[in-house]
Amino acid sequence: MTKHKIYTMSFASVYPHYVTKAERKGRTKAEVDEIIRWLTGYSQNEFETQLEKKTDFETFFMEAPQMNPSRKMIKGVVCGVRVENIEEPTMQEIRYLDKMIDELAKGKAMEKILRK
Repeated sequence: MTKHKIYTMSFASVYPHYVTKAERKGRTKAEVDEIIRWLTGYSQNEFETQLEKKTDFETFFMEAPQMNPSRKMIKGVVCGVRVENIEEPTMQEIRYLDKMIDELAKGKAMEKILRK
């Protein structure tokens, strides 16, 4: 089976789009970074190192220090697919992040996005 194209894309090449989407709606890069750190367990320095290395999506999530167990509380639809029903683990992690960025752009409070 061929891997989805997103797996081999550099996380650093998509990250600016997450930031732009958030900033267009009055949110900040710092909030995007907080979401990514919450989801993956990376420190800010570790996260920035991954960006500098141009790590691909698959490796970015596989090397994440500690995926947040509360991410399983993320529900909803991204690209027409329910995130909680995605069976492929790496794709599910990518879609969890997409869903959280969507929620940020829609003005949801950080406490709710981070499932507190």
